[in-house]
Amino acid sequence: MASSPTHARTSARHLLRGRRLWIASTAVIGLLSFLLSLLYLGANSNPVGAMHDLPIAVVNADPGAVHAGQKMNLGAQITKRVADAPQLKGKVTWKQVDRAEAKRLMSQDKVFGALVVPENFSASVLGLAAPRNAFPSQPMLEILTNPAAGSFGSNMAEQVNREAAHNASVALGKQLGKQLAHQAARAEAAGKHVTTPSAPERLLLADPVKVAVAEGHHLGNHSGFGLTAFFYTLVLVLGGMLGANVIHMQVDTALGYVAKDIGPFRTAEPVRHLSRTRHFLVGCALMAGVSLVTSALAMAAAVGIIGIDASHLLLLWIFGACATMAMGCTALALLAVLGTPGPLVSMLVLIGLAIPSAGATIPLQALPSFYRFLAEFEPFRQVLDGVRSILYFSAHLDAGLGRAWIMTGVGLALSLLLGLGLTRLYDRRGLHRTAQLESVAFPTAA
Repeated sequence: MASSPTHARTSARHLLRGRRLWIASTAVIGLLSFLLSLLYLGANSNPVGAMHDLPIAVVNADPGAVHAGQKMNLGAQITKRVADAPQLKGKVTWKQVDRAEAKRLMSQDKVFGALVVPENFSASVLGLAAPRNAFPSQPMLEILTNPAAGSFGSNMAEQVNREAAHNASVALGKQLGKQLAHQAARAEAAGKHVTTPSAPERLLLADPVKVAVAEGHHLGNHSGFGLTAFFYTLVLVLGGMLGANVIHMQVDTALGYVAKDIGPFRTAEPVRHLSRTRHFLVGCALMAGVSLVTSALAMAAAVGIIGIDASHLLLLWIFGACATMAMGCTALALLAVLGTPGPLVSMLVLIGLAIPSAGATIPLQALPSFYRFLAEFEPFRQVLDGVRSILYFSAHLDAGLGRAWIMTGVGLALSLLLGLGLTRLYDRRGLHRTAQLESVAFPTAA
């Protein structure tokens, strides 16, 4: 026959009738739901309207062509018209570079795409105004995408480039129309036969430029259209945050602060005193060792089993372990300083505020200013930049990995300072976690 507990009893009805339980639960969960809805939807509701200084390269490889004794560079006209477009002022930052520099910028995650005026552009456009017995080639503008910088940002840049190319084409069409009309008037005045353009020719002249889209920076087929970096970062961040909660609970169980429940079985260790500072340091030491294993297992699952495109595996493992440790120590610091609210605050800091401001799905340049401010220091963005650089940009320091290392180190240092500083303060003031348990008849250790 099972033994009954000897302490005071209560009923479920009595608990449910208590206002404090209802108010506390509703307030915490309701506020959390409100904040998460506000943060996530506030970041993603209007990316086009929030777009600010989206970096796009513009290349003019056109040397120009001679027409009627004058040298004309229609490529220069187009790039100037694109850069000066009033509807894109403040929304796009055009980087006027050559083709090689545009490729370099895309390979270092500096631009989301490029608009390229090819070498024969002026000659092709002016060829449309040549006599009809000539066979001119249709002018073409190239759009280079950079899905490695984020599929959404690359698509936004592509749409901007398509609109710019279309506007340039229409403007050139009007210019060609005037030129052909002037030529026809001169021919008619000279008594020459004037051939009227056919309907297909008029349509071509109205919008003469063809657009060709190509991938400017290659992304592998197993890169999730540039999203594997985001999900891998999420694994690292969750590994640190959840790992911190597990470690904190395991240390508390080993010290006898909390009982261990496995199904219907409950065991409790004798309570042993350990200062808050040493409790925090033990947790950080465990986090450092565990992170090496969790990073390796995460990489084994992602690369070895799933088969995502990844290189620099040793670097990916080391960076993943450091990032997980930094996230875990941040969560441990919040747990040590705040106690029971610690898991909620760490979830808000490492997930709630971090993911919308990471630039993972929507680029930072398309986020409201509040989220761009958060992105300067929120840890998720820093880790994402490092993972993205390792997976997609050959681990270039200039592609975000350098900043990721620095900010990860700074975040770890600040977490240690916060945790050690406040736990030592608590210890000096005698705010021990075992203060209310000293009367329990268990042996204690100094």
